[in-house]
Amino acid sequence: MEVYEKPRWLRDLIRFLPLKSHFVLSGNIKDWQLYDHGQGQLGWYALREHLTLELQSLGYQHVVYYNPAIGFDIAFFSGTQTEKQELLRNLGSITQPEQANYNIDAFTQSLEHLTHYKEAPIAVIADFASQYSISPDHLSKAEHNAFTRALVLSQHARLQPHGEERRGFYNSVIWIVDKEGDLPDWFVVGNPKLRHIPIGKPDHIARRAMANTLLSGLQDQPHPQQKNLIDRFVDETESLLLLDLEAITTLAHIEHLRIDDISDAVRRYKVGVTEDPWKKIDRDKIRQGDNFIKARVKGQDHAVTHALDIIKRAITGIGAAKRGSRPRGVIFLAGPTGVGKTELAKTITSLLFGDERAYIRFDMSEFSAEHADQRLIGAPPGYVGYDVGGELTNAVREKPFSVVLFDEIEKAHPRILDKFLQVLDDGILTSGRGDRVYFSETFIVFTSNLGIYKNTVEGIREPNVTPDDQHRDIEVKVKSEIERYFKLEINRPELLNRIGENIIVFDFIRQDIAADIFEMMITGHVAAIEDQLQLTLKIDDMAKASLQQLCISDLNNGGRGIRNQLEFHFINPLSRALFDIDPNPGDAFSIESVLNNDSNTTLVLRRD
Repeated sequence: MEVYEKPRWLRDLIRFLPLKSHFVLSGNIKDWQLYDHGQGQLGWYALREHLTLELQSLGYQHVVYYNPAIGFDIAFFSGTQTEKQELLRNLGSITQPEQANYNIDAFTQSLEHLTHYKEAPIAVIADFASQYSISPDHLSKAEHNAFTRALVLSQHARLQPHGEERRGFYNSVIWIVDKEGDLPDWFVVGNPKLRHIPIGKPDHIARRAMANTLLSGLQDQPHPQQKNLIDRFVDETESLLLLDLEAITTLAHIEHLRIDDISDAVRRYKVGVTEDPWKKIDRDKIRQGDNFIKARVKGQDHAVTHALDIIKRAITGIGAAKRGSRPRGVIFLAGPTGVGKTELAKTITSLLFGDERAYIRFDMSEFSAEHADQRLIGAPPGYVGYDVGGELTNAVREKPFSVVLFDEIEKAHPRILDKFLQVLDDGILTSGRGDRVYFSETFIVFTSNLGIYKNTVEGIREPNVTPDDQHRDIEVKVKSEIERYFKLEINRPELLNRIGENIIVFDFIRQDIAADIFEMMITGHVAAIEDQLQLTLKIDDMAKASLQQLCISDLNNGGRGIRNQLEFHFINPLSRALFDIDPNPGDAFSIESVLNNDSNTTLVLRRD
């Protein structure tokens, strides 16, 4: 059993209280903080209350709290409101709650009286200090004078002995800010009497300590698997705040979830959706997924099998990380152009969610500039577009259950790739506005043409693999080049490690597969033409053989090349011929021959 201990930031504060007069606390300042009352009794409090309890236990007789909305106050005061006001006046506070309109000059004037108090040790907590000036770099005259007074106070502070042991105390001032830069640099930086202490997010020990109490409230009797469920809850709330843990258990109470369902409560809290589409996926459809995918992705049986294995693992959760926050699945599709990588991503989407258009696609060639990451996650505060948000973070927030396709990932700037580390590791991406967007319910697909070409030592670009190579050799060469690219060229080996063995290398389109693709495409075109023009169209065997030869003679561009050739040798000449004929609905035609020269193709039609 892990024993709860004071967090590092608090130990740092306690260590420096006899050494510094002013402190700046930043970071996770709005979260609950745990306080050990002794004998295993933990309570959670707002930061100002937590500091009050800690400082009083260290010998501070009075802890005065200030914020711009209420003025000065004293936490946990046991007397009447009148008695509290009298104490504040005696301590030197001249700003009363009923006069709480913020005035920084009045605040620092009171601060001067409080820090000069000599009867007993006093600590002053200046909360929401980020709001004490409009801009720390452009202070008004009153703001500059106030912080100058605070700077002088910090320098003139002296240790004073108090208590029977005559221990030395400063009348400490603790500034609570969102970030260190919210106070003027000349006040903070290089100030020998001031210590900046960042407050981090709660670690697993703090989350477990709070979870023990929270989850016990979800049931009347101890659960036989209580420890395992708490461990899972702690893992799944990695990077969350203690406030979030409390909110999750409150959500579980509201929606009548038991402790067994706490993982579902975590998911609902993160993505904001009650239903779980992953649980609604038709498993029989997945079992038949081999035929479903192969009907659209031709000649890549090994890729289909590997992809289905990852899909089944995503649905069952087998082998998933304990904390359950990483994406459901990640695959990296590599290989020649036009062999079905993007088509596989669309087919996976259709298989999982019933609609291939449900996937979110990003063409990474549009993100080649260094600062293009702002398009994905949104511009930071103060920049144009800050209020719009990022394309990726907005899309995933809107559709948390989706397939996210990053097409031609190697064309993105390496700085963009750094964003994927957070996604693949923690399942979280922080937007430019500071919002956390969860990728725990997404299926991530990367595509790439890496490894098809390579540069020689002379800098000449030449093929790394050719259609004459066996697929096994292609796989070895492509993976080797991908490894070289991530490790040596862009120095991002950690991203390759996150993808692991989920790199799937596609084969070239071979002649027999090209014939199947041609047949599928031309059948689809004929059906569409018949439906659109309300006529009957047939292709004689000799004409179809000629078309096939024209369309699959060069397979360097894969299936996409076959589609392009079909447009040139079939769609364009057929459109020309039908335009000249101007057929009526119900007419029937056959293509009896194909005439081709170097620059043109003509279809000879026969009216049936």
